[in-house]
Amino acid sequence: MSKRLILLLLLFFSGVGICLPEATAAEGSEYTTKGMITFTPNEEITDPLNPSDPLQPIQPVDPIDPNGPNPGTGGALSIDYASSLDFGAQKITTQDKIYLAKAQKYQTTTSEEKQGPNYIQVSDKRGSQAGWRLQVKQAEQFKTEEGESLSGAQVTFKNGRIATIAESVPPTASTSVVIQPNNMLKDVLVAEKNTGAGTFLLAWGDEQTAAESIELFVPGSATKLAKVYTTTFTWCLTDAPPNA
Repeated sequence: MSKRLILLLLLFFSGVGICLPEATAAEGSEYTTKGMITFTPNEEITDPLNPSDPLQPIQPVDPIDPNGPNPGTGGALSIDYASSLDFGAQKITTQDKIYLAKAQKYQTTTSEEKQGPNYIQVSDKRGSQAGWRLQVKQAEQFKTEEGESLSGAQVTFKNGRIATIAESVPPTASTSVVIQPNNMLKDVLVAEKNTGAGTFLLAWGDEQTAAESIELFVPGSATKLAKVYTTTFTWCLTDAPPNA
C-alpha cells in the first residue's frame, strides 16, 4: 500500500472519530403538555337497569298500568324507576293471611322476557357528593274504587340489597321496611355526605327470592269484598341526608 493511500485512510478515520463525539454530546430536551376534562351535572333521565346485573339496561313491565311504568323523574338527582306491586287474585278468607308480591317482569335489550326482584333505582349525577335521602310513604289504606277500605292491611319490604357499579361508597339501605297507611315517611336509602355518587338500585330479594320478599298482611277480621283494592306508595327523594 502506498504511503499516500495510508495517509488518506488515517485522515478519514480521524475525521470520523472527531465527528461522532460532537453528535452525541448534545444535551436532551424535555417539553410538557397538559390534559383537561370538566364534568357538569347531568339532567338527563337514566334508564332502568337490571338489579341482578346493573350493567344491563332493561324495560320493566308494569303489572298494573298497561301503558307501562312512569318515566323517571329526571334531574341530576333522580328516581329512575320503582316497581309497582301485584299481590294477585286471592280467595276471601276469615284467617290472617300474608300475600306475596309477584316478581318484577322485564324485557332485555334483545326483547327477551324475564323476571327478577322488585326494586327502586336512584341516580346522583350532581357531582357534589352532598348526600341524599330516599323515603317512602303510604297515604291511605288499600281501597276499592268506591272507597271501601281493607282494614288492618300492612306491607313489608324484606331482603333489601344494593346493586351498583359505582365506586362511590354506597348509601345505607333499610333491609326491611314496614309501611303503615298513615302518610308517615320511612327511610329506604340514606347517602351521607361524600357517599352515594352514581346509580344505585335497592332490590328486595334476588333471583331466588324475588317473589317472596314483599309481603301484604291482611287480618282475617277485615271485611273483604269481591272487588279490586289498590293503594299508592309515594317515594320521596331529598337532596340532603338527615345529618347534613
